[in-house]
Amino acid sequence: MELKTQSLKELYEKDFYLWVLENLKLLKNKEFELVDWENLLEEIEYMARKELRSVISLMAVIMEHLYKWENYRESAYMGSSWKKSILNARKELIDLFDEMPSLKRIAQEKESLNKAWRRAVNSLITWFKEEEDLAQKYFGRFPTKEDFPKECPYTFEQIMEYEPWIEKKINH
Repeated sequence: MELKTQSLKELYEKDFYLWVLENLKLLKNKEFELVDWENLLEEIEYMARKELRSVISLMAVIMEHLYKWENYRESAYMGSSWKKSILNARKELIDLFDEMPSLKRIAQEKESLNKAWRRAVNSLITWFKEEEDLAQKYFGRFPTKEDFPKECPYTFEQIMEYEPWIEKKINH
């Protein structure tokens, strides 16, 4: 099915999957003048942002749970789900970095770390809304973003390797 560029632009809105297949066929056939370049470039850019968002999100989960472990762990029984979450997120990050090594470099940048930390703080605030007793104990109220460090308190190496549950056992 040969489609003109305008028809491809319409197809983009109506049937994305078919739009992808048609553009792929055009590219393979080197029919570059018929490709829906505007939407194709937008989709490529979106793919890159989506992968970076995944990295930021995984780092935020790790930071949130490290911070909880270090600051709000009430008993030896508390935190096993945080530990599991940290280890799972690290595994996913390692897989992403193996597939897309340039993401690791970007993840180490201060801007990425701070973006992930802001997400972690938002998650911490939400968690305290569920844990009202802990919010009262530690803050006397529900915390706000001002109650947490403004800058990311973790290095990239800590995000990837720090295991406070092991260090605590060694120190005792």
